[in-house]
Amino acid sequence: MPRFALTRPALAGLTALTLATPGAAAAQWTAPPNDASWGLDVSLILEGVYYNEMSRGNRDPAGFDDGHDHGHDHDHGHGHDHGFDNGFNLGHSELVFEASLGDLFDGVLTIGFDEDHVEVEEAYLVTRALPGGFQVKAGKFLSDIGYINSRHGHDWDFVDRPLVNEYLFGDHGLQETGVQATWVAPTETYTQLGVELLQGETGGIANYEGGQSALNGQDRILRDRSGPRLITAFAKFGPDLGPDHAAQFGVSGGYARSFQQTDEHSTRFEDWDGSAWFAGLDAVYKYSSGRAYGHGDWRLQGEYFYREIDVDRRDVNFEADGNGPIGFVRNEQSFKNQQDGIYVQGVYGFAPRWEAGLRTEALGLTNDVGRGSGSSFGASYRHTAQVTFRPVEPVFLRAQLSQSDFIDEDDRRDRGLEFMLQLNVALGAHGAHRF
Repeated sequence: MPRFALTRPALAGLTALTLATPGAAAAQWTAPPNDASWGLDVSLILEGVYYNEMSRGNRDPAGFDDGHDHGHDHDHGHGHDHGFDNGFNLGHSELVFEASLGDLFDGVLTIGFDEDHVEVEEAYLVTRALPGGFQVKAGKFLSDIGYINSRHGHDWDFVDRPLVNEYLFGDHGLQETGVQATWVAPTETYTQLGVELLQGETGGIANYEGGQSALNGQDRILRDRSGPRLITAFAKFGPDLGPDHAAQFGVSGGYARSFQQTDEHSTRFEDWDGSAWFAGLDAVYKYSSGRAYGHGDWRLQGEYFYREIDVDRRDVNFEADGNGPIGFVRNEQSFKNQQDGIYVQGVYGFAPRWEAGLRTEALGLTNDVGRGSGSSFGASYRHTAQVTFRPVEPVFLRAQLSQSDFIDEDDRRDRGLEFMLQLNVALGAHGAHRF
């Protein structure tokens, strides 16, 4: 019968840290022979997406900024259309370089690109041989909070990331520059503890706009703060459930000592300055039937996150108007944004190489936004179904149908329906997928 493997990212030809189940004792990193330890592996992940907005609903859930546009600027606007044009799109593709420095470090560089943008998504070194179950990662990387945040799009079970991850942490999730330290306990039950010191520039939980000047030489009131400005911590636990079952449970949280945001109007800046924190729970269960090509396998997954932003607001004139001269500061107020979100999903292999999945999501079960006089909005929902075919392991074709049920700021609901057909192909050597 097959056994599940929980692995850290590995290079082709290298022996990685592997656990028979999440609850097994941590194994040792094994260095390859010296003559094979200096190689460079390159992989290319290409994605194409056909998008059809079958019916248009509210673009964005009330109380949340637009987290979906990825910087695109289309005539039809953007929101839950994910920045896609109706019709064919070059989706989110990646060029990945992986290499090792003997038995000391692994290095990873991931460059993401679409039709209009190129971005360094990850560029980090991670240790391979620290004693006592410790590991250190440094550079730019996806945070290990929760479950899906640290996974790239080709590892997802659906075309898009869950709403709670996108709207609470930003359109790419929590992706930061900093240092991460983890420790795997020498116990029969898999236990990993981790902490991250991050620069703190992600828009959802840590936004920094200090060090700027207003027009006409007037300084803004935002205070400069050196990094790291965001600290996160997480714990993951995996009981040993035998060769065919595996589960992992996690808890995570973070505190941003600087949350700053500026909106520019015709004559003034609206400056917000404060702090933010979040906490969340995640759980994953997997079952292997032992049949060929995933037939009969199950995967269940869910996450919940709560976020609170506590800020002060001041308006600063950069032009004289009826409210005052240049540099006039007014409308001081304090408020909190308290918001959360949850999703639950399941995927079943109903035939060899075929699987189907369902996901249901709620965003803003708590949705108190303090701007202006303060508002409390209702929750927004989305329900999604997908069917995936994998003719060979590095290739999959996925059809997805989603119904959004977003509430707007006037408490009006409007449902939308969208269809996506995704083709994803991985070329070249590619590291092992994690649990």
